[in-house]
Amino acid sequence: MSEDLGEWDDDLDGTTADVAEPAKDEEAPELFYSNVAEFVSDKLATQYRRQINVQGGVIWCPQWWKHSEAISRLEALWRAWEFLRLDGTTGMSVWWRDHADHHMSVLLSADGPFKGCNPDDGHRSKLAPLPCEEPPAGLF
Repeated sequence: MSEDLGEWDDDLDGTTADVAEPAKDEEAPELFYSNVAEFVSDKLATQYRRQINVQGGVIWCPQWWKHSEAISRLEALWRAWEFLRLDGTTGMSVWWRDHADHHMSVLLSADGPFKGCNPDDGHRSKLAPLPCEEPPAGLF
């Protein structure tokens, strides 16, 4: 498929996670980080340190926000962190085990959404969406 995908890898419309509004009688806790970009730069990137090695399979894109999958996964990490930080017992352990390590392994992997990118050259990848066919009428 040689379709030009433009400057961005993905169509980024609707990629931010849908966040349910709290019930009128509930007050949502105040966010520690105001958005996912602040969370990634101030928290995740400073704590989840790895040696970037494109040949060794540890890949990161400095323009992670050009990848819809990365936005979705990092938004999920941020939202989970905001919720679990309030659990003073095992919240952070749960976040690392169930969220950070899982999503970061996918994001940093050689076949992840950053394939073709690297910190020196930046965003270069143009991955195509997975091929899909229309399901038979009436199936869903």
